[in-house]
Order: sequence, then C-alpha cells, then structure tokens
Amino acid sequence: MSFSTISVIGLGYIGLPTAAAFASRQKNVVGIDINQHAVETINRGAIHIVEPELDKVVKTAVEAGFLRASTQPVEADAYLIAVPTPFQGDHEPDMAFVKAAAVSIAPVLKKGALVILESTSPVGSTEQMAEWLADLRPDLSFPQQAGEAADINVAYCPERVLPGQVMVELIKNDRVIGGMTPVCSTRASELYKIFLEGECVITNSRTAEMCKLTENSFRDVNIAFANELSLICADQGINVWELIRLANRHPRVNILQPGPGVGGHCIAVDPWFIVAQNPQQARLIRTAREVNDSKPHWVINQVKAAVADSLAESGKRAGELKIACFGLAFKPNIDDLRESPAMEIAGMIANWHSGETLVVEPNIHQLPKKLEGHCQLANLDDALQQADVLVMLVDHNEFKAIAGEKIQQRWVVDTKGVWR
Repeated sequence: MSFSTISVIGLGYIGLPTAAAFASRQKNVVGIDINQHAVETINRGAIHIVEPELDKVVKTAVEAGFLRASTQPVEADAYLIAVPTPFQGDHEPDMAFVKAAAVSIAPVLKKGALVILESTSPVGSTEQMAEWLADLRPDLSFPQQAGEAADINVAYCPERVLPGQVMVELIKNDRVIGGMTPVCSTRASELYKIFLEGECVITNSRTAEMCKLTENSFRDVNIAFANELSLICADQGINVWELIRLANRHPRVNILQPGPGVGGHCIAVDPWFIVAQNPQQARLIRTAREVNDSKPHWVINQVKAAVADSLAESGKRAGELKIACFGLAFKPNIDDLRESPAMEIAGMIANWHSGETLVVEPNIHQLPKKLEGHCQLANLDDALQQADVLVMLVDHNEFKAIAGEKIQQRWVVDTKGVWR
C-alpha cells in the first residue's frame, strides 16, 4: 500500500521537521497538534519554534499545498506519533500524551494503516500502544493478535537528531526501525525512505526502544564524568578546561566539556526510564543522573560566593547588586528551554537574590512564565554594562563573540569556559 497521506501527531521540535521532510518530497502531510497557535502559525507558512532551515521548508510545503496543520485527526495511510514523554513523581515515565494520541487517531484508523511511535519511551511502550488501539478498535486486527496478517502495522522508530541541525540529520542519519513484526518493519522502512538518505536498520520494537534510551544514557554518563571532574578541579584550584584539553591529547581519551547541568527532553529524561524499569541494575546510570541534576545547585553556590565577595569589595547593599545570567536554552543557538539547567539556575538566583536579576537569551522574545516577575529580559550590551556579577550558562555564538575587553566585571561565574 502506498503512502498518499501521512499524518504526524505532535508538531514540536521533532514532529514539525518530520512533517516538513515528508511534505518536501511532495507527499500530502497533515500535522496534528492541540496547540491552536502552532496550527495557525504553520498554516500561514511560518513556524513557532527555532530551527535552522525549517522555516523555508515549511513555507514552501504549505504554499505548494503539501503540508497543512489541524487540531483534529484525519484518515491517513501512516501516522507518526511524536508527542512528549516526560516523567512524573519519582522519575516514573508519563505516557499520558502517547495514550491521548492513540485515542485521538483510533476512530480514523483504516485497514492497512501504519502507526509509528517516535516518542522516546520505556521498553514495551509500542506494545502497550498497540493494546490501547486494539481495545478501541475491536473491528481491526493488530500485530499482537494476528502477527504478519494484521490489519494495522505498528512500529517504533526513534529520532536521533541534534537540535540546531535537525533538517540535515533527519535526512542523513541512519534510522532504527523496530517493527512489531517483520512486515511492520518493512512498511516503516518504506515510509522513511521517502526522504531518508541514511540506512534503515531493522530490529524489533523492544530493542529499538532500548536503543534510544541507551544512546542518551551513554551521553549522560559521559557528561556526568566531565561535570564531576569540574567539581574536583574547582576544589583543587585547577582549570578544568585546560585539564580536559591536555587529557584529550591521549589517543584513546575523549572527555566531553562540563557545563551547568544537562537539559533537553532527551538526555535529562531518558535515563530515568531505564532506572525506573531496572532500579537494581542501573546503578551507574542513576548516579550519572544524580551528578548532572546536582550541578545547578553547585553553580548557585559559586554565584553566592561571587556575590558575597563583590558586596565585600564594592560596599554595596545586596539589593543594589545586579546579576546577569547569560542563556536560558538547554544548549547553544536554539530556543528550546525544556529541562534546561540554565533556566533552573536563573530561577534559583532570582528567588534567592534580593537585587535585580537580568537574563540574556537572544533566541526568545519574552521570558517563560516561570521567570516572569522574577527576572528581567535584557539585551547583551545592557547586561554587560549594568551587571556586577556575570553568570555564563549557555555558550551561544553571540556570547562567544564578545571581545575580552568588554568583560569588565571581576566577578564572573563561567560554567562553559567561554570567558576563561
């Protein structure tokens, strides 16, 4: 069966680029999202997120009639579910958005349709989604019931793209295809090959789910090593960035760069899915998460020490001293604030500091609600001129381009080694 109509459920940082990629190959694509603003923006040929090159692809696809957005699911040949999977309580996976997506498409499913879960999920989630759909549509057969002969094909195919380079990596990177049956895998591969230039690597759904979690946990553990090293070096009076540069000259050593913590909807979340399902075995993965989650609190203590020294030297009262935080996004040169340690740190500074807290984030136009009334969004030059203490949190290009002589402040907390 050919894919004449493709529907992407969830038009965020992964869903919208995926929808645009299919539409750029002149496929009829309908994106579904509960966010009315996002739907209206896309239907104007614009985008509601920051991602290089995405705006051009969306504009062209919408104007050519290959891409449209809606709040209501439609009948399609293939459905790709790309909704959030946060955690709740004691880091337990929250599958409510995936279930809501499954419930929303169930009434419009037709025989021969392909349903793909892209959202990062615990092992077994694809099978659970298929069970939800089977309960809602007893008139159709699913892989867990009919195997290769099922009316509906189901697969798990996670993304593995880097924010800021999504439109390149979405097309170039290999894609893991985890079908519930070989037929499901074959059909999912055929779908992605519409735009994919990388290889479709076939496995089963449970292995594909674990593969996505493993990739992000591997990165989290490596970042935790760098972050822990930064704490040790601070105690020892050693420049951690110089140390890492020297150590990395060893032919088999490649230490990552430390930072204020770990953010984003993947690396800061996914390892907990493994820990939740395997609490006894996942000791290293849990510890890495705890190291990275604790880093913002260490940064706050560095800021408090800098403020105390600044007050002692300047003679100012605490309420007169201004702190400027540089960056809110979870990584450089994007607007994505999800699970961002920079935003957490800015919020903690504003709640603790009695004076003004300035925030410089060139990729947003207004502060998130969590910071409204607590911080002031400032431009780069004003922050450099007005602030007594500078806190570097995200190494955006704009910050790295600042000439050294512009940094007049003595008290600088640089979590990224940009102004060292």
